[in-house]
Amino acid sequence: MDTTNLIDNLQRALRFDVSFYREVANDERYNQQALTVVILAAVLSGVGAFLGSLFSGAILGAFLGLLLGVVATVIGYYVWAYVVQFVGAQLFQGRATTPQLLRALGYAYAPMALNVLSFIPCIGGLLSLVGSVWALVCGFFAVREVHRLDDGRTLVTVIIGWIIVAVIMAIIGVFAMFFGAGAVGFGSLLRN
Repeated sequence: MDTTNLIDNLQRALRFDVSFYREVANDERYNQQALTVVILAAVLSGVGAFLGSLFSGAILGAFLGLLLGVVATVIGYYVWAYVVQFVGAQLFQGRATTPQLLRALGYAYAPMALNVLSFIPCIGGLLSLVGSVWALVCGFFAVREVHRLDDGRTLVTVIIGWIIVAVIMAIIGVFAMFFGAGAVGFGSLLRN
C-alpha cells in the first residue's frame, strides 16, 4: 500500500474535501485503504484504553480494554455504515450503496485515532470527544455526498446512525466494565 497516497487521502478527508468523498465512493480500489484507516483508528483507540487501564493498575483489564477498544471501533464502523445506508435509502431515497458508504465512512473514521490520547488525565476525554465530533462531521460530509441528500436529511441520517452506534458502544462498555472488574478481582487473587 502506498503510504504517501494514504496520507494525502487522509488529509483530504480530514479537511472535509467533498470531492474526495465522492471519488472514494465511486472507486472500489479504495476498499482496502478505507478499511486500513478504520483498523488503524481502532488499534489506536484500543491502545488508549489499554494505557488508561494499565496506569490505573488493572493489568488484565488493560488487555481487555485493548481488545474491546479495537473490536468496538470496527463494529461501530460497520453498524454506522449499514444504519446510514438503511436510513438514507429508505427514509430519504438516498442513492448510495453499502460498499460506497463503507469506503467513504472508513476515511471519516480517521479522527477517532485521537482516542489513543484518552489515557491522559484531565484532557484525554476531551481529546477523545474532539476526535468523535470531528469523525461525525467527516461522516456528515461523506454521507451527504455519497447519498446525495440535502443537509437536513443528511443530519438526521447521520445522527440516527450515530445514536445506534453509541448505544452499542455503551453495551460493549458495560460488558468491559463487568469483565474488567472481574479481571481486576482475579488479578488480585493471583497476587495473594
